[in-house]
Amino acid sequence: MSALRRAPLAAAAVAVVALACLPLAYLLVRALGAGGDAWDIVLRPRTLTLVANTLGLVAVVTGAATVIGAGLAWLTVRTDLPGRRVFAVLAALPLVVPSYVIALAFIAAVGPGGAAQELGLGLGGRWVFGFDGAALALSLATYPYVYLLTSAALRRLDPALEEAARSLGRSRLAAFREVTLPVLAPSIGAGAILVALYTLSDFGVVSLMRFDALTRAVYRQYQAAFDRDPAAVLGLVLVALTVLVLLVESRLQARGRLRRPGGERPVAPVALGAWRWPAAGLATAVVALSLVLPVGVLVWWVQRGRSRLPALDDVAVSAANSLLVAALAATAAVLAALPVALLAARRPSRWSRLLQRGAYVSNALPGVVIALALVFFSSRLLTPLYQTLAVLVSAYVVRFLPQALSGAQAALARLDPQLEQASRGLGAGPWRTLARVTVPLVAPGLLAGATLVFLSTMKELPATLLLRPIGFETLATDVWNATAVSSYAAAAVPALLLIVLSAPVVWFLQVRSEVRGGPVAAQVPGEPPPVP
Repeated sequence: MSALRRAPLAAAAVAVVALACLPLAYLLVRALGAGGDAWDIVLRPRTLTLVANTLGLVAVVTGAATVIGAGLAWLTVRTDLPGRRVFAVLAALPLVVPSYVIALAFIAAVGPGGAAQELGLGLGGRWVFGFDGAALALSLATYPYVYLLTSAALRRLDPALEEAARSLGRSRLAAFREVTLPVLAPSIGAGAILVALYTLSDFGVVSLMRFDALTRAVYRQYQAAFDRDPAAVLGLVLVALTVLVLLVESRLQARGRLRRPGGERPVAPVALGAWRWPAAGLATAVVALSLVLPVGVLVWWVQRGRSRLPALDDVAVSAANSLLVAALAATAAVLAALPVALLAARRPSRWSRLLQRGAYVSNALPGVVIALALVFFSSRLLTPLYQTLAVLVSAYVVRFLPQALSGAQAALARLDPQLEQASRGLGAGPWRTLARVTVPLVAPGLLAGATLVFLSTMKELPATLLLRPIGFETLATDVWNATAVSSYAAAAVPALLLIVLSAPVVWFLQVRSEVRGGPVAAQVPGEPPPVP
């Protein structure tokens, strides 16, 4: 592809990354306004404590979510776990439950005065607040990212690789460690990065659990102080932590490049033997804590407050608004991610890798910072777009671009470049090859990335609160507004509807990903289509 033909692709990638970096530009403008006080803010003991708290939370949540997600993926795909097909779907469904709803459920169940104390179980207390409660809620909310990516990679892994290792005298454990795990590492790592970035940017859980993380401090600073420079400096610290996470990911990626799987064929499940039912018990416990408990608490609130339930017409309008913006955000995010992923995968260079990393920068910022940045620029430079759906959808794209990008990147990494070269050799130009060969073959990864963006947009709260047009309510804002006045019954109805609307998307994703044979329409990031 000549430099001239690469120019439109590069220009599109630069435009996307420029949009993703707008919040960073906003923070820099604010921080520069602080002058010499910026370093004083960074070096305060309070700031250093916030950084340590945030890094500790990210480390624990990422580790726990990775172990849970990868473990469940292996159990449901490769073993004779009882009811493994049911668990394969149930284990992914917590992705539709907002993390702040999981936190509320734990507070209602085991918090002070919660159900556990009422029943005399001795499990309730203030332990749920702080680091322990935040880590538990976030781990259960984010492990599906690792689970979906790892289970997809396992389904496409050619068992001949493990069989060859066994034929050379390796034990089953050694074959898994030396052959299977290195092939799965890119998918597990991609999920772990999404978990780490999610934890860095989470606001709802750390606020409800009263844990002092950077996102909570930024939000408090914006709300409580007229001077927003300190909040901007703290936001820049969040960006620095994001860069640190991406550097770690880059170093790990350099150590083990992705190995393309061979042809797909059935594999005999591993017999768990005496561990069969204990494994089923562990899977049941994870599903119960991350899915059954939150839904049960919401249903309980509805039953207790029937007289205070919101009007169905109002909830229906909010549901339609949620579906609209989620669909728009998913489509826009995939279109934005494609040029960045193509440039990084097909024209690797220091410059393209820099663009790729730049697309991740704003993901670690809380939604309130992204929203305020877009308010700042739209009100000054693009006044006609101020308080319109275009600005709101742009915030979602900035916030969730890495999810769409991970799907596109993983699918492109597994696509054999010789297929594109063959198309070019038959006379097709680069853009025709892109439209007729590349995009159709990576469509499952693109669709899966769009699905993750859709689900995340349905749950997004801070950006929606600040950027939605006047009178435009979503299910997430309905939950927040009702919770703010302690009307939990009113909050439970839109929360349940949010779960009901999102659950079929995840169910379809998982069921279709197990289809053998013809094209798979919906798969998770990293799972390529069958190659003829």
